[in-house]
Amino acid sequence: MAKKKQIGRRVEGWKAKSWFKVYTPESFGKVYIGDVVSADTANLLGRVMKVSLGEITQDYSKQYIKMLFRINHVAGDAAYTEFIGHEVTRDYLRSHVKRRTSRIDTTLTKKVQGGREIQVTLTCFTLNRAKLSQVHAIRAKMVEVVSRLATEMDYDTFAKAAVNGDISRDIFKESKTIFPIRRIDVIKSEAVRTAAEKAAAIAA
Repeated sequence: MAKKKQIGRRVEGWKAKSWFKVYTPESFGKVYIGDVVSADTANLLGRVMKVSLGEITQDYSKQYIKMLFRINHVAGDAAYTEFIGHEVTRDYLRSHVKRRTSRIDTTLTKKVQGGREIQVTLTCFTLNRAKLSQVHAIRAKMVEVVSRLATEMDYDTFAKAAVNGDISRDIFKESKTIFPIRRIDVIKSEAVRTAAEKAAAIAA
């Protein structure tokens, strides 16, 4: 005999849950980015929210930048987050690939002020096809500028600079004398998890 659906219990389960408003970190303006539901605030910690930079800044020309925030604190009905990475869309990258030009990529992991590590991937698009020596020189300059800025900034400041284009602009200014450059972007960033965070993730 088939069991009867326990509709009453399901409704009671939803009644036991509460809605929480989620906000970005202070470095990104403590902007409201959505709601999550949970019966236990402990279950909210570690939950990841994905939102575009365009939605955060109300500048919809930035929709191609996808941001990741992780809930790390709950107070009342508010959940606060930390930045854990960003990535630009494939469509955005494809739109900048041109014939008879060079694309120069590099990925590096840097420790910023305070000891946290962050991995960034940068891409440079040139106006014309560059020689191998020029490609090496531009890549070296990208590494040099990112390394210097990492020593000058804490995690939140560096992450914001990676997303809003400040790091790209600094590299552009110092690289354009090497070879004509069309554009430089930090196309991806990711917070490097500590050993304790990795262990907690495995345990969960």
